[in-house]
Amino acid sequence: MNKQISSYSLAAIAAIVLFSACSKKSNTLGRYVPQNAAVVMHINGAALNEKLPWAEIKDNEWFKEMQADTSMRAFAKTVLDNPDNSGVDVKKDFVIFYINDTTGSYATIQGSIIDAAKFKIALKEGNKNGAESTKEAYTYFVDDKTCVAYNKEKFFATMAVANYNSLAAMPPMLATDSTYTEQKPIVVDVTAKTTALIALAEDKTLAKNEKFSELVATKGDAHLWMSAEYLNNTQSMGSMMAMANLSKLYKGAITTATLNFNNGKIDIDIKSYAGKEMTELYEKYGDKKLDKTLLQNIPSSNVAAVMALSFKPEGVKAFLKVLSMDGLINLGAAQAGFNLDDFIKANKGDILFAVSDLDTSDAASQKMPNILFATTIGDKASFNKLIDAGKKYGSAIPGDMSKMIHFNVNDKYFAMSSNKAYTEKFLAGNNLPKATYIDKISDGSFGGYVNFQYIINNIKKSTDTLTAQEQNLSLKMWDNLIINGGDYSNKKLTQHWEINLVDKNTNSLKQLNKYGGQMAAIETKKRAIQDAYWKNEDVQFTAPVVEENK
Repeated sequence: MNKQISSYSLAAIAAIVLFSACSKKSNTLGRYVPQNAAVVMHINGAALNEKLPWAEIKDNEWFKEMQADTSMRAFAKTVLDNPDNSGVDVKKDFVIFYINDTTGSYATIQGSIIDAAKFKIALKEGNKNGAESTKEAYTYFVDDKTCVAYNKEKFFATMAVANYNSLAAMPPMLATDSTYTEQKPIVVDVTAKTTALIALAEDKTLAKNEKFSELVATKGDAHLWMSAEYLNNTQSMGSMMAMANLSKLYKGAITTATLNFNNGKIDIDIKSYAGKEMTELYEKYGDKKLDKTLLQNIPSSNVAAVMALSFKPEGVKAFLKVLSMDGLINLGAAQAGFNLDDFIKANKGDILFAVSDLDTSDAASQKMPNILFATTIGDKASFNKLIDAGKKYGSAIPGDMSKMIHFNVNDKYFAMSSNKAYTEKFLAGNNLPKATYIDKISDGSFGGYVNFQYIINNIKKSTDTLTAQEQNLSLKMWDNLIINGGDYSNKKLTQHWEINLVDKNTNSLKQLNKYGGQMAAIETKKRAIQDAYWKNEDVQFTAPVVEENK
């Protein structure tokens, strides 16, 4: 029970964190974040609280249900009623990071204290069995999996994460070897980790990291930092990657994201950095733009989703050489009747994937949507070698499945789809008006589009009243997703994701809060029906009145 309370206490702090903190727009945010952090998140609570006041969260159905939980301790309810009762300063920055290494994985939440006495009470109420001690200027509150250290100004809450030092030590999924001995995960000393974090020298943190400084200086409601190198920082993954020379893929690879809840949409700006070898490849081969004609050739106005990519084919060969895999690929290709140079000459470097024409009417309930794959052709003779190889290995596809795949070529394009007529229409060229999404996704080398409105409208309507209400709420909430980017400059790749909502005038955080509450109200009714069913009880049910987004 105490462990449950401890977990709840930490979860409550994390929830408060999501609506707390004011960004100082400086790299002081990285002062207590180790350089080997795999994932870092900064939450700008001041901005979030301005866009979604706590009073509106409290008015939500899921929040009311949580407050009505009779098993929840009284003090916990006072914290939910007013986060200030936790002693946490909700007007300061919060930083959450995750460390993944061979000494044991752990996560830490950092924040500021507004009232140390209240914070102490919150910790003791959350875990009656936690042990308290004092070390230098900090008070420590510790149990077997968590350690919270705090003074009058700030706190560090560290939680252990189960970690195995090798793949061999992990519990087997389908183990049949009787000699296998299950190894226990590494035990993380969270107190030692927290103490070391507090004493960490500034030059061992992200405080002076230029990329991290650029990230947190960017205006945003939240910032995310991910290091592929440190995500793979285990003995097993490191040795496996080294054997395949794949470490060059993630060595020095960092992805950052800035998220903003704006009116009518959620904006996510992403930057990707790479190590030396990958950076050199980007600089040489990373400036190709999407082929708009390829997108325009999609022979339908009812597009559910599109993904498109453009690249310089010669960059593929250079990429494989960096990984020392070109010889292996050539060996495999030779068995199919072509080589890597044939592949490079055959392709012009444009790829398209699209799904369209959904149909869930009763008369066409078995009809497949039109699924299209297309690419631009460089050298026709070389491309024919690839087609011949495809035919060779395609003969192994079962007859019924092979009948669902139709492909053809002309001088410019190769197209393959689930409908022969659709394939031919693509190759012939599209006379339909230019789709509005094309210009929005084709400024860079990568683009994507998902039409939520079309998809939800064409999901077969449920005969269940509550499920139908959920579908209707989603229809009135989600509009589309636009992805645009892949541009390389200043040693980084950039892209922009835009999740558009139907209501263009209200900030998206308020809309998400309202939508979540409405969906929670319906789910509560569903659970009541299920509980009554399993108890063999009669239930008088009236569908909830749910106000729809306008």
